[in-house]
Amino acid sequence: MSSINFNKSALVALDTLKGISKNLSEIQSQIATGKKVDSAKDNAAIWAISKVMESDVDGFAKINESLNLGASSVAVARAGSEQIEGLLEDMKGLIIAAQEEGQDRDKLQTDIDRLNEQITSIIDAAQFNGVNLLKGGDAVNILASLDRSASGLATSSIRVDRQDMKAEQVVDTAAGVYAAGTGASAATLNATQTQDITVGTPTAGVAYSIGLTGTDADSSAFVPATYTTAGTATGAANIAYVAREGDTAADVAAGLAAAYADYVADNGLDTDVLNVSADGATLTFTSGVTDGTDTIAVRLDTVTSDDNVASGAVTDAANIDVTTTEGAARALATIERAIQATVDVAAEFGSAEKRISNQMEFVGRLMDAMKAGISALTDTDMEEASARLQSLQVQQQLGVQALSIANASPQQLLSLFRS
Repeated sequence: MSSINFNKSALVALDTLKGISKNLSEIQSQIATGKKVDSAKDNAAIWAISKVMESDVDGFAKINESLNLGASSVAVARAGSEQIEGLLEDMKGLIIAAQEEGQDRDKLQTDIDRLNEQITSIIDAAQFNGVNLLKGGDAVNILASLDRSASGLATSSIRVDRQDMKAEQVVDTAAGVYAAGTGASAATLNATQTQDITVGTPTAGVAYSIGLTGTDADSSAFVPATYTTAGTATGAANIAYVAREGDTAADVAAGLAAAYADYVADNGLDTDVLNVSADGATLTFTSGVTDGTDTIAVRLDTVTSDDNVASGAVTDAANIDVTTTEGAARALATIERAIQATVDVAAEFGSAEKRISNQMEFVGRLMDAMKAGISALTDTDMEEASARLQSLQVQQQLGVQALSIANASPQQLLSLFRS
């Protein structure tokens, strides 16, 4: 049945043309913006996922900046410690020269002092962006990653320990710190006696000391103000060793024994009255006091512990004195300890620098992968869009023709009423 009031063919053609025009408008928008999902109305789920990923990419960009700053700080510290190691090698040459009789030890000492001043200058200058890893303070945490999970977002960091190489900042203990009765281990020696004290597991950054007190302690052989004051180990602050990163109990024991030997030599004390030696993690105290009423209390004390690492790499070198035969002889062992400590510091910074570099490379690749994922989710496939645009344009033209034909059908009814 044909009707002049209702043209079904025209309505069908019009609906088809509207659908084609809508699709054509969408594909034109995708081509213009380059995005197939440009807003939440296009595809809410995909849009939400892409926005979270874009936020993470921005976060990783900031992390990359943090890693770059951290890498620069560590690189400066590594370069500084390597330079210091070279200066210590020069100092070792001067110390070897001082072993020979007839050398002008005062001039050699002057050269050594100048090298120490240069080392101090390097330590003070080895900073980047206000961060100096060769001077004491808190460890530096470098933002390294974002960790997303079902429970939310968290960050992770690369910890770089400061390596305090400055002599005066390693141990500076006030009088009375080592009170009698405190400390991990204590023993009393009467007359001729030997006592062993074993060092426990050390903690980096902790200062370990030998505390000595006595009721008499053969004061004729010991300096009374140092060892015979009852109730306080007034000499402990001068017989100390700071545990360095990677030190074992044996390292601490050896360091304490060496510190005691230096203290005895510097103060003209008698090792026959009290001698300290190290064998592995065990410190052996040998007393030679001649009166059975004399007592010497020895203990292994510790100072405040924290999470920071104090390497004290140049502590020993700063105290080198080759102006005497005895001092020159002791200086050889001292400089070897300082060189080894500095090598350890440089290696530690080198390892941290490599880790930061690896993390920077990973973050860069991760950002690239996330950007590729976002593109796959939201970007327009231009080849497909171009082909679809041409197809829709043809469909639109055909739709217009179909609508024109459908609209013309009522005109054909008029021919039935013409004579």
